[in-house]
Amino acid sequence: MVDVMGHLAMALLWALPAWFVRHGRVGAVFVAFAVFVAPIPDGDKYLAMAFPESFHHHGLTHTVVFAVAAALVVGALAAWLLTDRVDEWVDGDRFDPSNMFAFATGAVLVGYLSHIFADMLSAPDISTPIEPLWPVVDGSWGLDLIWYNDPLWNVVFLAVMLLAHGVLAYSAFKIDRSPSTQTA
Repeated sequence: MVDVMGHLAMALLWALPAWFVRHGRVGAVFVAFAVFVAPIPDGDKYLAMAFPESFHHHGLTHTVVFAVAAALVVGALAAWLLTDRVDEWVDGDRFDPSNMFAFATGAVLVGYLSHIFADMLSAPDISTPIEPLWPVVDGSWGLDLIWYNDPLWNVVFLAVMLLAHGVLAYSAFKIDRSPSTQTA
């Protein structure tokens, strides 16, 4: 499940509740942000090539502590840089800095933690072990439930998630445009 399709599909799965919490464009932006963030932890592969003594795959960037820290930093940056601009992108919802912070932090956490979880389902077979709770708990955590690059699983899982999000997006935008929700 840990190929790119698997990570995107897992982020889509974890982001499904966004359609019920936020509607229309705001839900779509949350989902898009979470999916955009999902592959980022694998940037440690490039760090490991540049700094082999300091980084390895499934290392620091694949920990809950790093995910929370990254989410807090991105949330703070979004609150600072995007609060005034976001009202132009979304209809109806108003974002003050605290709302923007919570929104961005939540989207990053969903995308990032979904990546770590997906790796926990399949990492032990051909990759380095994942230690998601380091430095709090030492030791690897993995289930070896799904083979790393199972094309059928990845394609079907991604297709199902895209279909589910398509249905929910259609419903959310249909509700937003229905005559009973529009005011004169």
